[in-house]
Amino acid sequence: MGPGLTLLLLPLALLVAPAQAEGGRAAEEEVKIEVLHLPETCSPKSKKGDLLNAHYDGFLASDGSKFYCSRTQNEGHPKWFVLGVGQVIKGLDIAMMNMCPGEKRKVIIPPSLAYGQQGYAQGKIPPNATLIFEIELYAVNKGPRSVEAFNQIDKDRDKKLSELEISQYLKEEFARDGKKRHPSVHDEILADIFKKNDHDGDGFISAKEYNVYQHDEL
Repeated sequence: MGPGLTLLLLPLALLVAPAQAEGGRAAEEEVKIEVLHLPETCSPKSKKGDLLNAHYDGFLASDGSKFYCSRTQNEGHPKWFVLGVGQVIKGLDIAMMNMCPGEKRKVIIPPSLAYGQQGYAQGKIPPNATLIFEIELYAVNKGPRSVEAFNQIDKDRDKKLSELEISQYLKEEFARDGKKRHPSVHDEILADIFKKNDHDGDGFISAKEYNVYQHDEL
């Protein structure tokens, strides 16, 4: 399936952080970024809403112990997530802005931009922990909720997606991947898309309803 369809149906859940830290210290603290490697051609640079592919290791600043390694998850495949929308902790969203494929960074994230006073027991992160991440970015792609994806579906350019437009898009995606599906699958997916995205029930998915990442272009 294409990226537009993928996120209409299944919002990415990789590396979702628990509730982010609260408190007024966030404005006073910042993420410290050290660039370990910068490729000669540094393009494209990541921005909010982009779909990133990266490996990273997480350490506790207090004793240097490793609490996370992406290479030991998902058969060692790099992680995919959308930047700047809260699918990772706030500090990582900040740390990976303006980063290009092939770039490596070491970042230090204060508690207020990580797991705060509550910590994250499941991840073996104590309260008020400063975290260190070593990041290697592999890919920067247009996010599934990008303007380009919306416009691809919006054939009549009226800034809203009709049932007919999304139905046609589904047929094109199904034809592209070549998998055999029962005809009822199309109708079930179409109904699910509108159930989850047509918030005002007017029979259309507006640019605002589709575009959960709030791009200024729409």
